[in-house]
Amino acid sequence: MPEISVIVPVYCAQEFLGKCTASILSQTFTDLELLLIDDGSPDNSGALCDQIAKSDNRVRVIHKENGGVSSARNLGMEQAQGTYLAFADADDWLPRDALETLYQNLTKAGADTAGGSHWRVEVDGHQEKENGALPQGIYGPAEIRCGIVDRLLGERMGKPGEVLNGFVWRFLFSREIIQSQRIAFQGAYLEDELFLLEYFCHAQKLVMTEQPVYYYLQNPVSVTRRYLPDYMQTFRSFMEAKEDLAQRMRLGENLPLWRENSCWSGLLIAIGNEFAASNAASLAEKRRRVRGICQLPPMARAIQAIEPKGLGRNKQMVADLVRRRQFFLLSMLYGWKNRK
Repeated sequence: MPEISVIVPVYCAQEFLGKCTASILSQTFTDLELLLIDDGSPDNSGALCDQIAKSDNRVRVIHKENGGVSSARNLGMEQAQGTYLAFADADDWLPRDALETLYQNLTKAGADTAGGSHWRVEVDGHQEKENGALPQGIYGPAEIRCGIVDRLLGERMGKPGEVLNGFVWRFLFSREIIQSQRIAFQGAYLEDELFLLEYFCHAQKLVMTEQPVYYYLQNPVSVTRRYLPDYMQTFRSFMEAKEDLAQRMRLGENLPLWRENSCWSGLLIAIGNEFAASNAASLAEKRRRVRGICQLPPMARAIQAIEPKGLGRNKQMVADLVRRRQFFLLSMLYGWKNRK
């Protein structure tokens, strides 16, 4: 059995898949299997997966009907044989020593989970290092709860330095924890955050390194950049699942504004979604929809209760314009951005 199973959901990724898989199969850590989950790709991605599998017997390909990234990852977890699980997106890639770094840190510390920082890569090739979920070190359950679980749950939008993105691909996970606790991805969006939130409620020891273990491409055609007409329905389902998890795990007792924080995060995504270049609606109609979303009671309460701080430059600008109700300027900003 391999020590590490790397799970890669594949959908319309023929342009990037070769680089992604090559970076995994050329890892200095070789005791691995690569699971390529073809999620019903209409392009040549499925055939490319089969071609890659023929060149390396560590590759397994599973073809399935399209069901989204959560269903693809869940199927990968069901089929994985490794002691530990890692995830990658098909348009990203790994430094050559990423898995070895995570695995050696994990075994040396006697941890069940390892994590690192990552490189954010712009389409022009510019790279910028982004910090990991926690500084380099070894963390126990109480520190994990405070440093990761509470930050993922909420109360981070108004606190510079506390914003934590739900990136699953910068961790090495224990398959035993995932299986024993029946942790799975759910939903079509924000699925990473729920997965991490539940997983780290059960992790006992986390080791972190400052070394980057992933290259995250800011792909303009990725799922996070496509217009999702049912996003608000998806977000409501996400909040219901998050509420259920908070009740089951008794989270948020000292975080009275976690729901408002979560709504702010969802609102920023909703605004970017409505103003997406792939949304065929007119700019005026996009502006009307965004105004309507901001007036929804949960969103309105969030806007009133919290003034976001410490966001990236673009998100901070959007948040400031929303709080000042300057929807015309907001629409002009996105209109200019989409013309670039």
